[in-house]
Amino acid sequence: MSPSNRTGSSPLTFILTSIPGLPMSSSWMVLPLCCLYLLMLLGNCTLLWMIKTDHSLHTPMYYCLSILAVADLGLSLSTLPTMLAIFWFESTSLRFEACVVQMYFIHSFSAIESGVLLAMAFDRFIAICYPLRYASVLTSSLIMKAAGVIFMRGIFVVLPVAILMKKMPFCGSRVLSHSFCLHQDMLRLVCGDVRVNSLYGLTAVILTKGLDSLTILLSYMVIIRAVLNIVTPEARAKAFSTCISHLCAVLTFYIPLIGLSITHRFGKHLSPLTHTLLADAYLLVPPVLNPLVYSWKTKQIRRRILILLCQRGTQQQV
Repeated sequence: MSPSNRTGSSPLTFILTSIPGLPMSSSWMVLPLCCLYLLMLLGNCTLLWMIKTDHSLHTPMYYCLSILAVADLGLSLSTLPTMLAIFWFESTSLRFEACVVQMYFIHSFSAIESGVLLAMAFDRFIAICYPLRYASVLTSSLIMKAAGVIFMRGIFVVLPVAILMKKMPFCGSRVLSHSFCLHQDMLRLVCGDVRVNSLYGLTAVILTKGLDSLTILLSYMVIIRAVLNIVTPEARAKAFSTCISHLCAVLTFYIPLIGLSITHRFGKHLSPLTHTLLADAYLLVPPVLNPLVYSWKTKQIRRRILILLCQRGTQQQV
């Protein structure tokens, strides 16, 4: 029986929640929210454009960075419609089907981003531990195949979650805890047996983000050991500096994710504001910070941005 049939003639809808303690009429939130999304769009689109147009950036590291930018764009744009609808138009209701679609894209792009971070860890592992074999191992063909596997994994691993959710019966409260639809948040409103759905959701997380984070950790243990074996301090600092941007991307992605997962499962006593802030940090902070960190810490990208700024300044003077 479909969700709409369970509720009579009216279609099933959920009520999304803005920031707890913030009145719905707080339209002043629109400006920082729009600035955040514009910064995300500008930063990631600029990265993609620079990598595409600058042939010196056509290397495995920057191919991985471009895939990360695509995943960041997808993750942010998945939350954009409902976030702006709440804070701009004060519209909190969302049809069940639209909620399932949004949930699917959020979790799918999240799994894709986790896979990209793993691929970038492998890139740094080869670059530092086997520098002479870097060009022969990490070919453009391998990167494209890895990108295909990462995207297919994100698409198909999350698909059963959406299919199972569409079969769930909902009754009682329809109020979600966030400004967008998340799997665990929707699952707590189900009035039937959620064991299969919950078990598969947990298994999907373990097989994607769980294995990815463990492999990234093991990679960096080997990387740190290789860096410490380098004789000169200058060479050690130079080798490790190539990992700083990736480490920042890993931390900004996994720390809010782990915190959100823990609070959903064990933090029932915590305030709603804690859940909201962790979810917003998990979905909004990495897409905004990643292009900024890579632009600041990566010499080639920084030099390319300076050249573009100088060219623009010269054109304006002329």
